[in-house]
Amino acid sequence: MDRYERILALHRSLKTARYPVPIKRLMEELACSRATLYRDIAFLRDALGAPVESEGEGSIRYDEKEAERFELPGLWLNSDELHALLAAHQLLDRTGQGVLSSALAPLKGRIESLLAQQAGGKRWPVERVRVIASGVRRRDELAFRLVASAVLERRQLEFDYLARSTNERTHRKVSPQRLTHYKDNWYLDAWDHEREGLRSFSVDRVQHARLLDPAARDIPDEELNQHLASSYGIFSGAPKGIATLLFSAKAARWVADEHWHSKQEGRFLPDGRYELKLPYSNAKELLMDVMRYGADAEVVEPPALRAQARTMLQLALSAYER
Repeated sequence: MDRYERILALHRSLKTARYPVPIKRLMEELACSRATLYRDIAFLRDALGAPVESEGEGSIRYDEKEAERFELPGLWLNSDELHALLAAHQLLDRTGQGVLSSALAPLKGRIESLLAQQAGGKRWPVERVRVIASGVRRRDELAFRLVASAVLERRQLEFDYLARSTNERTHRKVSPQRLTHYKDNWYLDAWDHEREGLRSFSVDRVQHARLLDPAARDIPDEELNQHLASSYGIFSGAPKGIATLLFSAKAARWVADEHWHSKQEGRFLPDGRYELKLPYSNAKELLMDVMRYGADAEVVEPPALRAQARTMLQLALSAYER
């Protein structure tokens, strides 16, 4: 790491330490020599005003009374934090030219200002960081703002909903709970008052949205997580079963590093293949993600899920046999 990152790491190490930190340990953490470390300590103490104290010959610490109040002057970001800012800048650029873009313009300007401070006034080449969207659906920016406002202001919302699965239009009155960004698209998790249950709505299918005066009904986080996050993908509901998937040794190099679900279990088999187990409620999205691996993926269990996968593959094959 360069001097800038060493100073930042040294400060954070001393700031969070409850006891004196040995010089030897700091040399290992910062990957530097004793002479370099002492120069950094001197700079931290003399140039930046850090309350550095020596504890014997082999340790240092921040003065207990001053440690809580001392912070490095100016803006100090490590490389990961800087990369996160650059990525956020690009994500804001992707919002397009709609109502949402104008609402986020001040935030984008603030990020550009922070990046300029980090570069000593020079312009960061943010165009060299790309965030590529995949499968983004068009949305009504006004509807998105109303949905987001209902979530944050804790107000009830009513709207017409055109479901993709049935192509049917229904009128909904809901208490918004969460706004979820999943696979480059937005979803509203809400309590449906007429159906008396939690539902997830694709925001791009929300039409004629209107904020209502009554306060939204709050559902406990535990209940939300149980219903909305216990199964695979965006589809809600308690798990109906555990899917066992098998991937070829070739696909295993990708799948073993992927996060499919918080409760997934994976292991390499002796022949190099990879077995993945995870809970699911609605098979649709799970099978779509399995199918992208083609012949390198196999649904093993449960039998009903395996039969559904076989049917999908047979139907796909029949389209090429005409």
